[in-house]
Amino acid sequence: MRISIRFKWTAMISIVILAAYIVVATLAMHTVDKVATPEVIHVFNTRLIIGGIIVFLVGVAVSFFAVTQVLNNIKVINKTIDALNKKPDSDSRIKIRKRNDEIYDLTVNINKMLDRMQAYTNQQKEFVEDVSHELRTPVAVLEGHLSMLQRWGKDDPEVLNDSINSSLQELKRMQSLIQEMLDLTRVEQIDSDYLDQTTEVKPLFTQVYNDFKMLHSDFVINFDDDIRDGSVVKIYRNHLEQVLVILLDNAFKYSADRKEISLSASTNSEVLEIAVQDYGLGIAKNDVKRIFNRFYRVDKARSRKRGGNGLGLSIAKRLIEIYHGTLEVESVVGSGTVFRIELPLLQDQNDENDSEEKAKSRSKKKRIEAKQKDDSKS
Repeated sequence: MRISIRFKWTAMISIVILAAYIVVATLAMHTVDKVATPEVIHVFNTRLIIGGIIVFLVGVAVSFFAVTQVLNNIKVINKTIDALNKKPDSDSRIKIRKRNDEIYDLTVNINKMLDRMQAYTNQQKEFVEDVSHELRTPVAVLEGHLSMLQRWGKDDPEVLNDSINSSLQELKRMQSLIQEMLDLTRVEQIDSDYLDQTTEVKPLFTQVYNDFKMLHSDFVINFDDDIRDGSVVKIYRNHLEQVLVILLDNAFKYSADRKEISLSASTNSEVLEIAVQDYGLGIAKNDVKRIFNRFYRVDKARSRKRGGNGLGLSIAKRLIEIYHGTLEVESVVGSGTVFRIELPLLQDQNDENDSEEKAKSRSKKKRIEAKQKDDSKS
């Protein structure tokens, strides 16, 4: 049989109050027995019994009221969760008067958890819808070409050749989309072994710069290399290269008439700073906030022609965040876009040793100077 927590806690608190009263009353009775007359003892005992009954009843009432107040707050939480179970897309949240106690802290944490869960659910729903939409187009194109070929197109060499070329192009786009989706899944499930990998910065940037210079010989690629020799970042080499390739590919795709790209990298005592800049179409202010969303493209028609699926920047952003870095974007429509990355550098062991030696040298010098002062005084 189910017993309400209200009655359990009311009974428990009341029994504790009654037990405490009995202990105090017993001690009082023993004390009075030693100093009072029988008549006074009788009156005292009668009053103790009446007082005990009153204390017990008041304790039950106060306990019941206090437990009810706590349970009412829990009921509000429970009703909100029940409503969300029935309608997961609901924006309902727990509403409890603000006060400085554990129940309020609990509701705040639950509301934050619900916000995160809803954001994740919406993101997954949007992801599925976008994947379905992205795959629907190439599948429809393939179906159309194959149906046409089956009916009559296979007898016309020109139509046959065009259909095959178009089908292959759509298959390549589907292959690219599926690969990017796999990459995104792998990013979310990176093996912990990768997180301890390190990469020397300068050789990687030199390689990436030379690769893109060869691939895009019609572009002017400015490389501002201010990387200190031996600088190392705590990131798997392939992941850093993947991020650079994504950002540079986007820069080349969205450059308009001015075929010029700027890549800069510099290091200071703490971070590696990277900037990839193009001088092309630019991004509107409203779109800048959303370009890191999965499948989001500023101009879907133009992005599709350029081969974009809208997953590259999501992958890049997530990779940088996993390695405790930041990826930000600045853009002006018609003037171009610049992506900025900051990644923490590993402290150079030689630098640490040099610093220790310098500290020891300064300490030794101070001791010598102090000794010289003492000698001169004496």
